[in-house]
Amino acid sequence: MTTIEGIDAGAAPSGTGCVECEAASGWWVHLRRCAQCGHVGCCDSSPGQHATAHFQQTGHPVMQSYEPGEDWFWSFEAQAPVDGPRLADPQSHPSGQSTPGPADRLPDDWQDHIHR
Repeated sequence: MTTIEGIDAGAAPSGTGCVECEAASGWWVHLRRCAQCGHVGCCDSSPGQHATAHFQQTGHPVMQSYEPGEDWFWSFEAQAPVDGPRLADPQSHPSGQSTPGPADRLPDDWQDHIHR
């Protein structure tokens, strides 16, 4: 893995959930954090795929997993894992937050709505 530009280690995460899903009372499978601005979006398995949409809208090239216990980075441009520094805390959504989540917004058939 290589380190690439597009990372601001001081940018705090935008919140504990996907910005766009929260605004629409939606739900997500896993969360991803923009390594340049801190925007928290949902993964490509999620119905909204907001982390990728954020890259497409802003050109911010690197995201990091925002799941507890995960610290990997991904380059949208290279379509490959990359190295990155420790980003500003918190490192993940709260460990007690459900995945997928939020639990109270998950439809009973949520698995039928994910992208595989």
